[in-house]
Parts: sequence; structure tokens; C-alpha cells
Amino acid sequence: MLWLHRTFGFIEHYHYGDPAAISGAQMYLGRAFIMLKAAPGATPADVGKGTQSLTIFVDDVDAHFARTKEAGAKIVEDIQETIYGERQYGVEDLDGHHWLFSQHARDVSPDEWGATIGARPNV
Repeated sequence: MLWLHRTFGFIEHYHYGDPAAISGAQMYLGRAFIMLKAAPGATPADVGKGTQSLTIFVDDVDAHFARTKEAGAKIVEDIQETIYGERQYGVEDLDGHHWLFSQHARDVSPDEWGATIGARPNV
């Protein structure tokens, strides 16, 4: 958790479990909340392949990229503007989990970049 704070800027909202071996925690960055849980078994770094990717939207992706790079994190995708209108970069944490940090750059309809639009959920 400390690495996520120092490197990405996440702030702990709460944690639970034995203080000597925290079981889980909720952290946030801006309006993005993540839940962390200690999991037995292998990490992506242990098995040599990714198991998931999280995308977190930040207000200033360029400043966030600079902070992350300065902290020495493993950048796996340099900062770029995507075909779908996001400015983003990719990074791996210490366990090999993949993260994308993104900022909206321009409005692009999904069908303009080749996505297939499905049914709209009733919310």
C-alpha cells in the first residue's frame, strides 16, 4: 500500500485485519476507489503474465506520469494519445499488475475507431 501511495498517489481510506498482516484496504486517487485484498498464491510477476489491467482517470496525466517515472516504476507504455481519445500511459506495480493512468483528451465515438456498440444498459 505504501508503494501505491508513494508512486501513484493513492491515499488509504481504511484497512482491516491484524495490524501485523493487513488483510485488505480501500484506497483512492481523485474519484477512483480501489479495494485491495491480500491473496494467497502467485502474483502476475511470479507467473510471468498479466492477469488484469486497471484504468484510473486522473486530472493531469502528464504530471502523474512524471511522478510515477521519478518514483522508478516500470513504465510499460509511454504516454500517448489513443485512437479512442484518451491520453494515457501504462505501468506495472511491484507484483506485476498492469495499470493504465488516463485523461480524456477528445471526444471520439466508439464506432469511429472500430468498436462495436452493444445494447445500452437501463440505468
